[in-house]
Amino acid sequence: MAFLELFFIGVGLSMDAFAVAVCKGLNMRKINYRQSFIIALFFGAFQAIMPLIGWALGKQFEQYITSYDHWIAFVLLAYIGGKMIYEACHEEADTEENRFDLKELFMLAIATSIDALAVGITFAFLQVEIFQAITIIGCTTFALSLVGVFVGNRFGSRYKNKAELAGGIILIVIGLKILLEHLGILAI
Repeated sequence: MAFLELFFIGVGLSMDAFAVAVCKGLNMRKINYRQSFIIALFFGAFQAIMPLIGWALGKQFEQYITSYDHWIAFVLLAYIGGKMIYEACHEEADTEENRFDLKELFMLAIATSIDALAVGITFAFLQVEIFQAITIIGCTTFALSLVGVFVGNRFGSRYKNKAELAGGIILIVIGLKILLEHLGILAI
């Protein structure tokens, strides 16, 4: 998988973290650079760790499912992307308080990176260089989460749903590309 594809997967996966970072930024009266860095670090680290765990699990079952791994990759990416699109279109009211809680941040980092676990499983089937992939995904998520805090603080919640919608579309398109390439319909 090429750098650009991994970068776009990183962007797609980071949209949940970006949306949460925007919400965190909304709750800051004035930007706190230390807290902003910690938020981005949590999200970036978990987005990097979860695909590694998924990849390790996928490698255990690779021999049993290599004949339909492209379908698994497509279904997982389409499901994750569809879920993100659904959540972007069905906004829930935010009831978050203005506080910085490391336990809460830990739980948010796990929750926003579950999708990356499933993507890591597909990496095992696609023979992706995992350390390159998790580095790109982690750094992309870190950067976008840091930007998200600042965007949230500056512009408010108007970009949250658009970011999640874009991330969902990106993941579905990549899943479709994997499927079409494997079926020989698309040659890139």
